[in-house]
Amino acid sequence: MASMLLTSLRSSPLTSVQAAQFAARSLSTSVHLQAQAKSKKTLATPGVKNIVLVDGVRTPFLQSGTIYANLMPHDLARAALQGLLNRTGLPKDAVDYIVYGTVIQEVKTSNVAREAALGAGFSDKTPAHTVTMACISSNQAMTTAVGLIAAGQCDAVVAGGVEFMSDVPIRHSRKMRKTMLSLNKAKTLGARLSLLGSIRLAHLAPELPAVAEFSTAETMGHSADRLAAAFGVSRLEQDEFALRSHMLAKKAQDSGLLSDVISFKVPGKDIVSKDNGIRPSTMEQMAKLKPAFIKPHGTVTAANSSFLTDGASAVLIMSEEKALAMGYKPKAYLRDFVYVSQDPKDQLLLGPTYATPKVLEKSGLTLNDIDVFEFHEAFAGQIMANLKAMESDWFAQTYMGRKTKVGAPPMEKFNTWGGSLSLGHPFAATGCRLVTTVAHRLQKEGGQYGLVAACAAGGQGHAMVIEAYPQ
Repeated sequence: MASMLLTSLRSSPLTSVQAAQFAARSLSTSVHLQAQAKSKKTLATPGVKNIVLVDGVRTPFLQSGTIYANLMPHDLARAALQGLLNRTGLPKDAVDYIVYGTVIQEVKTSNVAREAALGAGFSDKTPAHTVTMACISSNQAMTTAVGLIAAGQCDAVVAGGVEFMSDVPIRHSRKMRKTMLSLNKAKTLGARLSLLGSIRLAHLAPELPAVAEFSTAETMGHSADRLAAAFGVSRLEQDEFALRSHMLAKKAQDSGLLSDVISFKVPGKDIVSKDNGIRPSTMEQMAKLKPAFIKPHGTVTAANSSFLTDGASAVLIMSEEKALAMGYKPKAYLRDFVYVSQDPKDQLLLGPTYATPKVLEKSGLTLNDIDVFEFHEAFAGQIMANLKAMESDWFAQTYMGRKTKVGAPPMEKFNTWGGSLSLGHPFAATGCRLVTTVAHRLQKEGGQYGLVAACAAGGQGHAMVIEAYPQ
């Protein structure tokens, strides 16, 4: 696939010059850009329950190994849940169910949803379960909540996600684990000594975790580098997009637009109230970095990749009827959503390209109807590759079974408050950030429809259409 893509997409509409123009245009356009008021139909369906986002919060997203380093995942999840309760004034016993996402599980709190809920003071009569779907885990948590409400099982569900990369589980080697389990079962001193004598130095080597595909054994960064090469995405384009993300995030942070961030008092440390990975640089400084995965000729670097992040998010999802009865003014309607999956080797990170047209068709909308786009930025190369794929008739016809291209989102509507490259990417918490950001941008910019899209490990992806709640 790679050689075919490289040959066919070299002349893709998104050249490095145009990418620079897109970045410059986004940076010179105020993030307060008002969307043109349009007379659009609502996506409400007669006889079908409206499901709304009441509010959403998140802890500050921090680089792993920094201020959160001595905590545990449920500490961050609990903080997000408590922040949501404080923000909404929601009675703790009014929640029917809690769903949380996580990717790298802490073995002591395998059902982190339940542990965090109890720690946050929710009723012990409120069920809670944990889901995992790589980088779209909290997306899965939210759509699970939507399903519970749509089915009439619940009226109010809290969904969220947490990731804690500062202290990931590191296992002994398999031979060492087998020996230790056998030691636990040994009944005599002789048996124990025999097992201890069988231990070799090589058995002590730990199994270190890696952000890699089990099915292909390839790290995601390596896959992103190959994808960028396949679509002819240059190092310059990737650095330009990454710089755009950081500069827009900095502007949004300084302007007070990131209102979903709650302050969190870290035990034994100061109160944290801001993301700490937003660091606008210069193209010259970024150009000095060496390739991080494919050396020496790769184009993916630390500067144009999302960084390992600790953080948690939470949203309150309700039936519209219940929300209004409780006196809430919802922020948005959660409308149609889709999940997709494709080849995890050559199309690992193309989820947005496949999911976007499906969710638009399901909603009866076109790309032009969308006022706000929020795509997950795993790597700058991944974003640029998706944009090129969406602009390619050849890719649509060859791989997607479509007659014409999907079309790429206009950059003036795209991730204008920064993205995962700059804000951070706690794997299972990003989905809620994307949805909450869309709701806030629709309110700020006067738009009606927003679209969230994300890729995930395993070659999976997700997209959702969000409709602004009438002001």
